[in-house]
Formats: sequence, structure tokens, C-alpha cells
Amino acid sequence: MAIKTALISVYDKEGLADFAWALAAMGVEIISTGGTARCLEEAGLAVTRVHEVTGSPEMLGGRVKTLHPKIHGGILARRVESQLQELKQLGIAPIDMVVVNLYPFEKTVAAPGCTLDTALENIDIGGPCMLRAAAKNFPVVIPLCSPQDYQPVIDHLRQQGDLPQELRRKLAVKAFAHTAAYDAAIAGWLQGEEFPERLALVLERGGQLRYGENPHQQAALYRLPGQEDSLAWAQPLQGKGLSYNNYNDADAAFALVSEFDGPAAVAVKHAVPCGVGLGGAPAQAFARARQGDPVSIFGGIIAFNRAVDAETASLLKEIFLEVVIAPGFTAEAREMLAAKKNLRLLECPNQRPQGRVLRSVSGGILVQQADDATLTGWQVAGSLQPPQGWEEDGRLAWLTAKYAKSNAIVVAKNGMTVGIGSGCTSRIDAANIALAAAGDRARGGIMASDGFIPFPDVVEAAARAGISLILQPGGSRGDAEAIAAADAAGIAMLFTGIRHFRH
Repeated sequence: MAIKTALISVYDKEGLADFAWALAAMGVEIISTGGTARCLEEAGLAVTRVHEVTGSPEMLGGRVKTLHPKIHGGILARRVESQLQELKQLGIAPIDMVVVNLYPFEKTVAAPGCTLDTALENIDIGGPCMLRAAAKNFPVVIPLCSPQDYQPVIDHLRQQGDLPQELRRKLAVKAFAHTAAYDAAIAGWLQGEEFPERLALVLERGGQLRYGENPHQQAALYRLPGQEDSLAWAQPLQGKGLSYNNYNDADAAFALVSEFDGPAAVAVKHAVPCGVGLGGAPAQAFARARQGDPVSIFGGIIAFNRAVDAETASLLKEIFLEVVIAPGFTAEAREMLAAKKNLRLLECPNQRPQGRVLRSVSGGILVQQADDATLTGWQVAGSLQPPQGWEEDGRLAWLTAKYAKSNAIVVAKNGMTVGIGSGCTSRIDAANIALAAAGDRARGGIMASDGFIPFPDVVEAAARAGISLILQPGGSRGDAEAIAAADAAGIAMLFTGIRHFRH
């Protein structure tokens, strides 16, 4: 089917002139509007203005241009004798291609000081109508909404004179997805609600993953537009592609390390922190994270909140790791780590949890606010004051417990975690695991619990291990018993008032 007429009306004019010249060289008549028509005319192309087709001038400051039967009739007509005859009787010519991209609504409303009037003026009406009409009639009309598709379309037209139906269908799907995403962005902005009645999610595929949780499962990464500083948009610098598990683990490490103000390193295995270290520099922080659990770190994910330098890279080279994520890597570090061909390096700015968290369940998704609570106050429980200088290790233990799976108990000492009990169905089991991992290092250390301690058994276990301070949310019916056990053992206890369950 020869392409005789193309209607072009675009906001993004990337590659437009070359594309239009290629169409004109094939004898295609170009119909256009407003700024697009001026752009094409300035490029030396002959253009038929929309008002010449419709017989109606643009109205209302350009709000109404293409909403006319002579445009939509030409796009929507099936190429069957009865409808072609009807078009002829009405003086309407068929339109074989529609090239449209839309006003930048999301970019507009994201700009500082955007008013309601400005936002409303950047809601495209005619563009989505034409694009949807062309996509509905894709067997005979080509819908084009992305400059990336210009060259493939021109190549097919030059070689074959037409597009195969499968390509037409793909372009139609792309057009419907484009207008759906556009409407979702508008609805989401106008709703202004945290949990609206209808939640429309627009995600862009970032790429196919090597596999899912297991090699027999296929998987892909989808990204939220407008969140380019987040992990899903991290820049890969070296190494093979990431798997589903790599991203899941990296997300846990990235989120936790972003919580610390000073240099920190987080090691994660199976989406659970296995070693967290603080220090004066990334190398010291990593050395402490590794020392916290030198066994579990093998094959793990490491996240930093400072750029990785040569000193840190020399330590990273010593063990097998899957992924290192950091806000940057020095040239020396990149050169040193390049020898580890399978080690993936991801560059991404640190970002504390914010916005909404989504999780799939069968038949739907759960949506909640991000857990962005910070430790700003506490209450001394019992008769003992916390030991002097407890804050750094206390906050370290408390934050790590926030990212461990419930039930979680974390022991920290000297700027590093020395024992982590995670994902246990009873709190005493989590405590026993953490204290066993810590061993003698627990003596004088600080213990944090993600949830309240309902029985004195956890306190008694902490006392046997020599813990000096316990941080817990408080709020249990058994608080009095836990406090009494802490007083009897000479352990200070703080109530934070904040629970951090993570499932």
C-alpha cells in the first residue's frame, strides 16, 4: 500500500526535517500544523496546512486545530469501497500516516513554580486523539509517536514500499502505550492523593535481565520515569548483566548505606545485610563490614555512600563479590577493578528511602509510604543511663535492624555490626543467632531490635553475652518484665517508639 499522505504534528522535533524530506522524496504529501509546519517550511519542504484541509481556521489560541471530521475521517476510514466512497462524497482525503508526539506534561509540572493554568495548557488533546485514531486503524494507517522509529519506517518504505503488518501492530501498541502513559501522568498529578481510588503506574522497560530468582525464570527490569537518581537507573560501568537477585540485593544495600551521613559500607546477601561498617574513609568502612561477617560477605553485594578509591578497590579485589554500587569510582579504582571481569560496578547517587513502596501480591499490589522514620529521640527505660558515646554504634545497630528481615536483632560494636539475626519467626531465635555470630565481640556491644521485646528471655540472653545497651521500640505488655530484667542484669535500655518490621 503506497503512502500518499502523512499528517505531522510534533512537539519533539528531533530528526523531523530529515524524516519529512525522506517522505517528500517518495512523493508523500505532508499535512502539518502550527510550529511543526513552520519548522518544515524553514527546512524547505512544501507543507499543506491543516486549515487548508479542514476549511476551518485554528481556534481558541490553537486549542482547536485538528479536531475536525476532515482530519479524523481521513485517519479512521477503512480502505473498503463503501467508506472510501463516503469520504469522496464528503470531500475528505484518506490520511495514511500520523506522526505525533505530545506536549511535555510531566516535564512541565515537575518544573518549580508550575501553576494549574500552565499545567492545563500543557495537556495535549488533539495529539492523543489523532494518535489513537491512527493506532486503531493501524492495518492501513501508520502511527508514529517516537523519533526513534523514523529511520526503520523510512528503510521499510524505501525497500518494500510499505510496512509489514507486524511492524504496524508494534507501532500501534507503542502509540496506545504512549497515550495511556500520558493520561496516567495527568490523572496522577491532578489527583494529588497518596492512595487514589485508581492508581495508574507507568513503567519503562530498562532491559531484559539475565534471569529471575532462578535460571529457569525469565525477568525484566522496569523503571519509574522521573526517578533517574534511583537504583533502577544506576549506570553500569563494567561486568555482565545483572539478574533479578542482583538488583534485589543491590536495592537493599543501596537503601541502607544511604541512611548514613559519614562514610559507610554495607554488605548484603539474599537481600539481608550481613555486614555494615562505618569509618573515616570508604576503605576503613569496608574493612569493618567485612570483619563483621567474613564468611557471608563472599559472593555478596557491596554498597558505599562515598566514591570508591584505589585503597578501597585493593580490598575489594581480595574477595569474590557480585556487585559494587557507589556514587562514583576513581580512575585508579576503575583500572584496578577492571581485572575482575565478572564484577559488576554500578554508579548511582545515594538516596534515602522516599515516596511509595510497591509490592506485588497475587491479583494486585500493596502500596505504602517508604519507611523514612529517623532516630531523633528516645526514652530511657529502667534505672540505668546508656553508656557514654553509645550513639554511633546504637544508630548503626538500629538502622541495620531496620533493613534486616523481621524478626531482627542486630549487635554492633566499634563501628561495625558483629552479629545479625534476621528473618526468624521468634525474637529469641533472632537474638541467639546474632549473639552466637558476635561471640566474644558482643561484650560491651549494643543490641537493637526491630520490634518490641515481649519477654525477658532476649534480655537475659543479652546479659549472658555482655551487652551494654538494648534499643527497642517499646510498647509491649511485657515492657515491665523486660525493663526489670535489664535493671537486674545491669543493662541500659532505650525505647525508640519506632518499629521497623520488614517482611
